Amino acid sequence: MHVVGCPLADAVVARIDSILKRVAMFFRAGSNDALTGNGKPPSGNENYNGEMLVLRYLYVLALVIWLGGMVVAGAIVAPSIFVVLEQWNAAEGRVLGGAVFGEVLRRLHLVGYAMGAVMLVALTMKRLLGPRPVGYGIRVGIIGAMLAFSFASGGFVSPRVSAITHQLSAPITSLPDGDPRRVEFNRLHGYSNWLLGLTALGGFALLWWEAQE
Repeated sequence: MHVVGCPLADAVVARIDSILKRVAMFFRAGSNDALTGNGKPPSGNENYNGEMLVLRYLYVLALVIWLGGMVVAGAIVAPSIFVVLEQWNAAEGRVLGGAVFGEVLRRLHLVGYAMGAVMLVALTMKRLLGPRPVGYGIRVGIIGAMLAFSFASGGFVSPRVSAITHQLSAPITSLPDGDPRRVEFNRLHGYSNWLLGLTALGGFALLWWEAQE
């Protein structure tokens, strides 16, 4: 390279060539960004972000279905069933209402088992495919406790309550206070309420966690 007929030193030439190459690379990078969406991450990152979005969506959806089902069943379905059926017939309505809500609770437990499994799989897949989710161990522990409460309620408490009610042709309240069947029913009913409440409490804790992210 020459300037006004005078040769330049080799070091200067090499320096100029290096600068020109960097400028060319800069403009080529800018052109690629314009063609691919103004600097968006490469397709691999887009796929990764898409997978994470799907997994989080499934996790939150399962949590909402499980928690929402418990809240609706306890706060709306149960009172509505008993009020309507007892207005229809005070004695038979109480028995029929218990049977109906028992079936609702049985199905709710099945939904809880499925949603808990979805949440565990989604959270674990997020850990395997990307950075460890914040509080992963704590959240897995809460989900495990919720599943344990649901299994205890659906596999132990509810069947025993159903067995007692099937033995009776009248409402449980018609039995004397000291009757062993009424005492056992009240005890199991208390366990059921506690287990459902603890499961819902775990769901609210997980929902609060998601709201903070």
